[in-house]
Amino acid sequence: MFQPDDPLAPPQPVFDEPWQAQALALADGLIKAGHFTKTAWAETLAEALRSAERDGAPDVPETYYGAVLNALETLTESATGITKEARKQRRSDWESAYLRTPHGKPVTLLYL
Repeated sequence: MFQPDDPLAPPQPVFDEPWQAQALALADGLIKAGHFTKTAWAETLAEALRSAERDGAPDVPETYYGAVLNALETLTESATGITKEARKQRRSDWESAYLRTPHGKPVTLLYL
């Protein structure tokens, strides 16, 4: 438990949002399951961070976790053979689904 007066406690919460921890846990799980290597993860994340820097993104947690998502998407494309276009469409489908889903209800995709 976080104790503000604990000299060994981090100076602030480690994650700003639960999804940030979940994204890193997903990467760790995919590495442990053998879907990609630690080296591939490190190299892909580093490239995503360099790309964000080239694009002028500020050095803030949002930029880092955006790079984490980009790296996961890139590795998913290469590990599964899904095309970038198909992945973007699926992401758009999920975004549309959660935006139309009432709070507290499960999000589902509808494919006809």
